[in-house]
Amino acid sequence: MPASSLNPQVDAFVRTAAKWKEEYEKLRAIALDCELAETFKWMHPCYTFQEKNIVLIHGFKDYCALLFHKGALLKDAHGILIQQTENVQSARQIRFANVQEIVDLELTLRAYIYEAIEVEKAGVEVSFKKPAEFAVAEEFRQKLDELPALKAAFEALTPGRQRAYLLHFSQPKQSKTRASRVEKYMPHILAGKGLNDE
Repeated sequence: MPASSLNPQVDAFVRTAAKWKEEYEKLRAIALDCELAETFKWMHPCYTFQEKNIVLIHGFKDYCALLFHKGALLKDAHGILIQQTENVQSARQIRFANVQEIVDLELTLRAYIYEAIEVEKAGVEVSFKKPAEFAVAEEFRQKLDELPALKAAFEALTPGRQRAYLLHFSQPKQSKTRASRVEKYMPHILAGKGLNDE
């Protein structure tokens, strides 16, 4: 790898990693060898093609992963792409428990990366579910019906912010918990803020 193509933030990320250091180094070498540009986004090594995100390297307690930003559009001929949760619409992971698993899959990983680059070259986009396609918690629906200002403020939010609220409100099993979440975030919605905005 030419030193000019290495991102110093990624160097620091790998060097200071408490876990998965060898795995990160191997995944990094594969991504760079596929002629992707190395950047650092969302606190992780991210690899791009013509400034479009292709893959991200990240680690968890039990595995590290190569995350394909538009993994839902890949053919996944080997059936190895994992959807992290049912609410993740675009990204898919390939998970590893050790460096040998990466070595064994290296040719497949390269093929998937090249396929992801072709998806970007073709300009294909993931078609996201619209907020209207998500379940609306009954507790939130009642508030929207009762308070026209809340309904107007919610409808003025971006689709991504609407989705985040709908998912957050509908997750709890108990009505009481759903209602308390709605109460807590009503001021955010009225202020035009997203779920995680300060």
